[in-house]
Amino acid sequence: MERLQFLPICINITRKNILLVGGGRVAFHKASVLSRFTENVRVVAPEFHTGFELLPFERVQKVYEPDDLAGFFLVYICTGSERLNREIKEECARQGILASVCDNPALCDFTSPAVHKEGNVTIAVSSNAQSARQSIDIRNRIGELVKTEVIKLQ
Repeated sequence: MERLQFLPICINITRKNILLVGGGRVAFHKASVLSRFTENVRVVAPEFHTGFELLPFERVQKVYEPDDLAGFFLVYICTGSERLNREIKEECARQGILASVCDNPALCDFTSPAVHKEGNVTIAVSSNAQSARQSIDIRNRIGELVKTEVIKLQ
């Protein structure tokens, strides 16, 4: 298998629309992270995991259709169906929309790193889609360092 290479960048999402397809536990986790950065998210799913109602996003309770992609800058695909995820990703590619397929880095145009956000400082840790657990552990250690430094500066 070819080794994946992901470029760590920060993308300006100001006034950009993001679509999240899926309403399960994994989709809820992605949505929770997104809610720290934007409210411009529409979530399309037949059902929603508990907690979605607390997020500042538009929820559309329905089965995904290709027309749902119209007008979106980024798409997170988290349906729980590998076949459907692949179909949505292929449609995103045809339309030139960047997409991230949860739990399938080989299909992703981008991945989401483990993030620590403190005010205007955002620290992202990525393992090049090889070890989410390692990225999270390092992110947590960095987060503790940042909190310690913030306390020292006050």
